[in-house]
Formats: sequence, structure tokens, C-alpha cells
Amino acid sequence: MVPPSAIARSVALYRGSAGRRAALIKWYARFLRSGDLAFDIGAHVGDRTEAFRRLGARVVAVEPQSALARYLRARFVRDSGVTVIEAAIHSSQKRIVLYLNEANPTISTASVEFVNAADGAPGWEGQTWTRRTSVRGTTLAALATRFGRPDFIKIDVEGFEDVALAGLDHPPPALSIEFTTIARAVAFRALDRLVALGYARFNASLGESLTYVFPGPVDAGTVRSWLEDLPAEANSGDLYAACAARPLFG
Repeated sequence: MVPPSAIARSVALYRGSAGRRAALIKWYARFLRSGDLAFDIGAHVGDRTEAFRRLGARVVAVEPQSALARYLRARFVRDSGVTVIEAAIHSSQKRIVLYLNEANPTISTASVEFVNAADGAPGWEGQTWTRRTSVRGTTLAALATRFGRPDFIKIDVEGFEDVALAGLDHPPPALSIEFTTIARAVAFRALDRLVALGYARFNASLGESLTYVFPGPVDAGTVRSWLEDLPAEANSGDLYAACAARPLFG
């Protein structure tokens, strides 16, 4: 079970600063408008969900960890624009094993590849996945069938991004996926899937910087080369993909 103290640390880190909340709203304003639909995949403590709502978007917040899903339901209990789904996003609707990092729930994962990659990696010292649990799986396509096609999807599922994208059939105008330097192969497979889905314009940001690496949109090959050369200490960030004419990367 994720202890309340671990959730409190995540809340303080991701939702504790008014300046950070304002920065998130400004950042995501390029992707979402009032009335749009967003999927927050790996919603954790809802910092992105909150930003999406501030922009007037309806949000489907997906979180597989029971304690965090309960927190999200309580956090948004009076907000009819947020639907919380307790599930893991997968390529099919079968149950899957979730590896819980109870001390640091933000990096709980459904990927044993990710757990193994973190073992002994610089910057990941002391991280342990102490418990396993079976959780319900669903797909991005199933969510779209139930709630409508999203205008933006944020995917942050700790080394399971490629599997999550395998269950997407109608790409939204834009989306983001997390990457880590300990699991670059996952990012490369996800990038290949994005190209197959029709995405041609990409950018990236490091960590929680909310700043683009490239001054304008680049192709998938450029992003791949950048990821290959990225030093291990960069740790993580997000890739952004667009297949619409909105000026997302200016």
C-alpha cells in the first residue's frame, strides 16, 4: 500500500507551488482549448489534470494505483469535468501486473524491463519496487470509444509508453509521452509507433523544465539521434508529437 506520507510528498512536489501551477497552465494552453477533451494517462496526484481543467478541457484521468486513484476522486469530487479511471493503459483490456514503489509511487510501473534497467543505474540509487499487484487494463481506443476522441493525450507510465501507444488507433492532434535514459529502447519503439500513426512533427523537453529542446518542429529521425546522444544524467523528459496545423512548437 502506498503510505499517506508518500502521497503527501508527491502533492507537495507536483502541486505545492502556485508558480508551477501557473507554468503548467501556460504550457498546455498550446495544446488545449475550452471544451476540448484530454486524457491524463498516469495522472498520479493530478497536477496535469488540474492544469487541463483550468484551460476548460474535460479530463479523463487514468491512474492504476488504488491509493492515488482514491486521492484523485477526493480531489476532484465536486468537478463533473473530471472522470477518474482506476486502470493501467495497455495494448489490450486484460489484467496486468503493476510493480509498486511504495516509497516513491510516481515511478511505479507495469514494465519489468524498466525495473531491471533502474537497478544500479546512476540517479536511481535506492529505488525499490517492493510489491506487485494485479490491476485492470484498458486501452486508449477503449477510452476514446467510451468518452470521445481526445484532443490531447499525456502519457507518463514509467517505461510502458510503447505498450500504451499500441492501443491507440485514432491519433489526436497532439500528445506527449515520457522517456527515460535508462529505457531508451522504449522511447525508440514509441517513436516508431507515433510515426506509424501519422505523426510527423516532434519536439522534446527535459525533466520538468516546460521548455522545448528544439526551436521548432523536427522530424522523428532528429529526435531519435538526440535521444541516442543524450547523457544518462539527463534522466527523463517528454517527447511531443503533432499531426495537426496548430503552432504547437513555436
